[in-house]
This record gives sequence, C-alpha cells and structure tokens, in this order.
Amino acid sequence: MGGCISFQISCDSVLDGVGSCLCGEGNHIRNLEKNLETLEKAMGVLKARRDDVLTEVQKEEAKGQRRLNEVQVWLTSVQTIENHFDVLNNTRTLELQRLCLCGVCSKNLISSFRYGRRVSLMLKDAENLKSSGVFDAVVAEVVVTEQPATRCMVEEMPIQPVIFGQETMLERAWNHLMDDETAVMGLYGMGGVGKTTLLKQMNNKFCEAVDGVQIVIWVVVSSELQVEKIQDDIAEKLGLRREEWNQKQGRNKVNDIYANMKNKKFVLLLDDIWRKVDLAEIGVPFPTRENGCKVVFTTRSREVCGQMGVDDPMEVQCLKNTEAWNLFEKKVGPLTLKSHQSIPEQARKVAEKCRGLPLALNVIGETMSCKRSIQEWHHAVQVLNSYAADFSGMDDQILPILKYSYDNLKGGQIKSCFQYCSLFPEDYLIEKERLIDYWICEGVINKNEDRERTVNQGYDIIGTLVRSCLLQEEGSNKAKVKMHDVVREMALWITSDLGENREKCIVRAGVGLCEVPKIKNWSAVERISLMINNIREVSGRPKCPKLTTLFLQENMPLTSISGGFFMCMPKLVVLDLSQNLRLNRLPEEISGLVSLKYLDLSRTMISQLPVCLHKLKKLMHLYLEGMRNLRSIYGISNLSSLRTLALLHCNKLRFDESWKELLLLKHLEVLTIEIVSKVVLEKLFFSNMGRRCILKVVIKDIREESFRFLNFPTILRSLKGQCFPNLSSVSIEGCSGLNDLTWLLFAPNLLHLRLTNLRQLEEVMSKEKADKMQVQDIIPFGKLETLVMLNLPAVKSIYWTPLPFPCLREMYIELCPTLGKLPLDSKSVAEVEMFVIKCEAADWIEGVEWEDEATRLRFLPSRRKVMGYCY
Repeated sequence: MGGCISFQISCDSVLDGVGSCLCGEGNHIRNLEKNLETLEKAMGVLKARRDDVLTEVQKEEAKGQRRLNEVQVWLTSVQTIENHFDVLNNTRTLELQRLCLCGVCSKNLISSFRYGRRVSLMLKDAENLKSSGVFDAVVAEVVVTEQPATRCMVEEMPIQPVIFGQETMLERAWNHLMDDETAVMGLYGMGGVGKTTLLKQMNNKFCEAVDGVQIVIWVVVSSELQVEKIQDDIAEKLGLRREEWNQKQGRNKVNDIYANMKNKKFVLLLDDIWRKVDLAEIGVPFPTRENGCKVVFTTRSREVCGQMGVDDPMEVQCLKNTEAWNLFEKKVGPLTLKSHQSIPEQARKVAEKCRGLPLALNVIGETMSCKRSIQEWHHAVQVLNSYAADFSGMDDQILPILKYSYDNLKGGQIKSCFQYCSLFPEDYLIEKERLIDYWICEGVINKNEDRERTVNQGYDIIGTLVRSCLLQEEGSNKAKVKMHDVVREMALWITSDLGENREKCIVRAGVGLCEVPKIKNWSAVERISLMINNIREVSGRPKCPKLTTLFLQENMPLTSISGGFFMCMPKLVVLDLSQNLRLNRLPEEISGLVSLKYLDLSRTMISQLPVCLHKLKKLMHLYLEGMRNLRSIYGISNLSSLRTLALLHCNKLRFDESWKELLLLKHLEVLTIEIVSKVVLEKLFFSNMGRRCILKVVIKDIREESFRFLNFPTILRSLKGQCFPNLSSVSIEGCSGLNDLTWLLFAPNLLHLRLTNLRQLEEVMSKEKADKMQVQDIIPFGKLETLVMLNLPAVKSIYWTPLPFPCLREMYIELCPTLGKLPLDSKSVAEVEMFVIKCEAADWIEGVEWEDEATRLRFLPSRRKVMGYCY
C-alpha cells in the first residue's frame, strides 16, 4: 500500500548543527543585535562618503570632465549594498523579536542563523567599500574622438504591437519634434483619443541613437500638478534620488536638477498636464535651438498649450472610419465576427457609435469579443442607442475617464452650459448664438443690460469648452459647434446624476419616435428634448412643475398640440417648435406659460398668432422666420420684454401699420426683417430703433424710379461712426432707381452682402458721395465674409481702391458685364488659400483687370467656374 521512506538521523548530528548556530564561528545569532547596530553605523558612514564623492563628480562633470570607471564601479557597488541593506532592515524588528534566552538562542534557529550570517557578510562588504572609497582623482579629461552615436538613456514603454491609425500621425509628430525650430511641442485632444499612446511611441523611437540625445525622461503629471512629485520623478531618472534627497529644501532640489541637466541634451516627456508646468520652478533648463533639448507634453486643453508657449500644437484626432473599424475588428476577433453571418453588420453599427474614439473602440470591442449570438449584438445596438451608460464597461472604464475633463471646468456655470449641449442629437450642429440665447433664458448666463456683453460671455464659455475638447467647432466660419457622441453620452450620464435620476433630463432626440414617450414621473423632469423625430401628435396633460426646456422642433409629421399639454408647466422658459412643417395652429392655452422667455415658431405653417400671446409678459426671444403663411403680427407691441424678434422670409407678412408697433418695443435689441415698401424702409429701417437693432435685412421689389433716400439717405448726412452697429447681413433684390450703396460704409460689422437684379446700380461705393459724407477714413467691409453680385448690368465698380478684406471667404459674380476690376491687390484677403471667386462665365474672369501681376498670380488659384449658385 504505497511506499514508505525511512530516515535515520543521529542525535550527535542534530546537536552539532545546533551548536554551530549558537556557538560556532561568527556567532551569528548571539551577536545579531550588536552586528546590526555596527552595520547601521557603517552604512551611514558609507553613504556620507558616497555623497561626498558624487558631489565632487557632478561638480567636475559640469565642467566637462568624465568620471573615472573605477569611481562609477564603486558608486554602483554602494547603491547595490544600500538596496540590500534596505531589504535586510525591513525585517529587523521581526528577527530581533525571535531571539530568546537573552539573545543567545532563537525561536526559529535556522531563520535567525541565515539572517545573522547575511548581516555579518554585509558588514564586511560595507567596511571594504569604506576603505576602497578613497580616490586620488574621481574624474579625467574628456578625449574627443570620432565615435559612433551612442544610445541615449531611455526607458522603453510597453505599447500594443499594432497601433491602428497612428502611423501617419506618429510620422508627422516625430518630424515636427525633430525640427530644429521645435523646442516645446504640445499634443492635445479629447480624453481617450490616444495622446499617451502617441507619446509612448515617440519615447520608444529614442531607443535608437538620435542626434546626440543623452537622456529621455518620462513624467506623468495628471490633474493635481505637484511640483515636488515631478522633481522626484526627474531626480529618479537622473540618479539623484538618494536618502538625503527627501530632506532637501525645494530650492536645493531645483539647483540639483538644473546642475545635472544643463549640460545634457535631454528630452522631457510630460504626460497628461492640465495647467501650465513651470520648467524653472522644477529646475529644468528651458529648451532652445542652441542646446538642442526638447519638451513634449500631452493635454486635453488647447488653452494649456498656449500657456506653455505653444501656438501651433498638434491635435490628436479620432480615427477615421476605416481605421476605427480595423481597431474594433481586431478587438472583437475573427471567431466572433464569423460566428453568425449577420454579426459583422451589427458590429459596424456598434463601432460607429464609438465615432473613432480609441478608448471606446478598445473597451467595447473587448466586451463584445465573447458575444457570439446575433441577439447579443442586437441588444448591444439597442442599449447604445437608448442609454449608453448601461453598456458594460461604459460607466467604469470610459465615462469616468472623460469626466476628468468636465471635473476640470471651473465653476458650476460652465458645467451647466456643457450639460445643456447634450439635449441635441448625435452629430447635430448647434448654432452658437442660438445656444447662447438658450443659456440666457435658462438663467445659466446672467442677463446684463448690455446684450453684447452677455453674448461675449457666452462665446467665452463656448471657447473654453472647445479648447477643453468638450465641444468641436464646425463650419467654414466656425459659427456652429457639436459634441462628440461619446462626450455627449458622458454629459447625459452626468445630467442624470451618474444614472441615478434618469428622468431628470429626457433626451430622445433623433431616434425615430412616432409618439411622445411614456414618462413615469413627469414631476421630476427638468428638460425634455424630442427634436428630429416623427411625432404626429402631442397630447395629454402632464404635470411638470420643474420643466424649464422643451424641444419639439423638426417633427415633420406633427400637426397638433393639445391645449392641456401646456397647462401645468409653470417654469417653462424655452419652447422650440420650429421646422414643424405641418403645424398650422397653436392652442390658446400657450398663454399659461407665464415664465416663457424663448419661443421659436420658425418654418411652421401657422397663419395667425394666438390672440392670447400678449399675455407672455416675460417673453424675450420670438422667432417667426420662414412662416410663409403668417399674415399679421398684430398686438406684438404688448410683448414688453421682447429683445429678439426674427421676421425674415415671412412672404405674406405686410407692415402697413405694424411697423409702428415695432417702434414701441422699447427693449428690442435684435430684429431681422424683410422690407418691401418705401414707407417701412424710411420709417423703420432708418429710424433710431432700426439702425440700432436690425441684424439682418432683405430689401426687395421696391420699384420706384426716384430712390434718392436709399442712394444717399438724408438722415445719414449728419451722422458719424457706426450708424448700423449690429447689421450683419444685407440682401437687396429687384429694386429700381438704385445707383449706389455708399451708406454701407456705416455698417462696420457686415458679414454677408447679396445684391441681385439691380439694373441701375453703377457702383457699390461712390467716392464722390463718400467725400461729401466726410467718411474717407472708413475702410469698408472689414468683416465681410461673402459677397454675391448677380445680374447687375450697369455696375462698374465695387470700391475705387483695393481693400484688405481680412475675413473674405467667397465672391460670386455673375451677369455683371461692365465690372472690369475687383478691389483686390497682392495683400488682400488674409487666408487666400481658403478664398474662392465663383462665376459661370469663364470669359468674364479671364478679362478681369488686376492691380498688378502679383495680384493676378495671388488670386489665380481662387477662381472657380460654377453652374448656378446656392444661397
């Protein structure tokens, strides 16, 4: 039954072993406590001697000397024994507690014997190092000889073997860094986009010899910038982190780091900085072209790049569609993708939800790698489309990382503004000024008496969010912003109190709803966004005591809203019903929205405003643009708080009498209007209110041969300066008797000018009239972005001399046969590479007279032949 092994150990041999432990040569147990004390003193002397030698070495090295090999060997030996002593000393208390019988014996003889022997041996080594640490010289002269490039000191960072989509980015970043003109380089981008990975790749490229670089130092900074921690990490890489380092004052640490680095060609890599890192405060010599040193940092903030003195940082962007799919495909794996014929199609839908963000692609791809039934993939798509925070890995691996950017925003105001942006659908372009108006009405931005100041504050907040990579600017003139989808999910997660209160903000925008979703607790809802759906009817009588914003715009089938729906919304301040093309009436109960400040009915089919609308005494912004059936705005003067009134493109609206009501709106700041009569032009447009408030105007079809008042308005003769300070868009169409538009000199903020079918127009600006008006010093069109001139058969000139046009992006000129010269020279148009001159007639542009040959060559690439023009 199994084998047995027998041992015979004589009593004599056991006694001999015990005796050697207790009384043998060295007496390792009996002398343990005394040897430890002696070793501790010896190590103290040895460290002091090491510090003296190292100080002398560094002093001489700073003069260009080279340390002797025997000195380096000795220093390395001291460092080794110091490390071993630290390990030995960690168990000192435990080993001393094991001793018994007045230190002669031990409760664990073998363990104490081995420990005591290590102490004795280390004591001998320490004494030997002490005696050998006396040097006649510690350095020698450096002999310069031609030698191959040496590898610099760099710690290779572990990274994935294949980095999808970053090959081109790495090449561009590396070339920029290696440029002699680059001393400090910034990499910025949203969280999870791959900035750290890119920096690691750059770090590892230094493992090969690179133009004399001696040392590469990697430091993780993070949101809590701690100068002392950065100094410690740098000191560790430089070999300065010794026992006395922690005892040194800050100034001494700065001096030590500076003395060690000032004669080295170094590269300092700072990962994840959130505010300016002052190199001088740390002790790092500032990199210059002369010393060849480099500093590279990563950050989520474009603003931090500016603070670090980098005007042209490199943005690390999300992956393109193909690259994103390749990464996701790799993470999911071929076995899963081939396990069902329909999985690849669903996998692409899941990958698209990540919008090229590597962090999301990695986490979600890994999560889905084991899902091999089509039902699981359908479920994943459904969860990501409804409430993405419920997806596995979202609320613990993705959203918290992105939330650091949100947490770093300063103050509750900007955080509230950011959360508001999540009301819009995925990839939706949000007009900046419209967004600012929402914020004002919600009370997120304090309304000042001066609208310009309030709007500027809104733009400042948007700029901060853009520079923090929480919003993205879009459009050629950057008038719109949008949210990355994963950032939007993070915002919704935060708004719902990290998922704890999901009905606080109901956002079902752009998801194809055909009816208003069922909400269990209407009383908890603060904001609702059901925009861009297919809702046909809005009914019911929900009790919403906390509701402040309701988005119902762009529901194309929507035909009716019941009166009861608005009856219990006492705090509603923003109501957007725009672009509901079948909505032809509003219920009278809308008058119960006593707190309403913002109402948008643009591009609806409503022909008559509710009589009770005048009860909305707090209404500040009323948008009625594109209401082609609207016939009257009678009673508009009762809206005493109105500050914005948009009336453009209301084809059937006439102002025969209502223009008088507009003059009664004492608080009006912004007006957009279409004018089709001489009376309204004279009485409203050139009135004090009109000149102050009109932002956009269309003047059309005023057919009068005598158009003297618009040619040279009498009222402007005595006025100086900015008569039309807010006027940004002017369109004049089909008006007779118009010879020039010299009065536009008084519109310094004009962005868009469109002139069509003006048969008598001879010059846009008349020098003769400008001289009479004594405005020769005004340089027009300083902010103009687009100029359209169509069917102006008599026009000969735009301006009599070349203009700078610093903001001009586009000209469209067609059917202007007598216009032989454009007011351009070789310095006009700041961003000429983005500028285009469009026309249909190639022979006209070929016959244009240029100021000189340099001008012709400058604008030669700008010419485009087009068929028709889209306004």
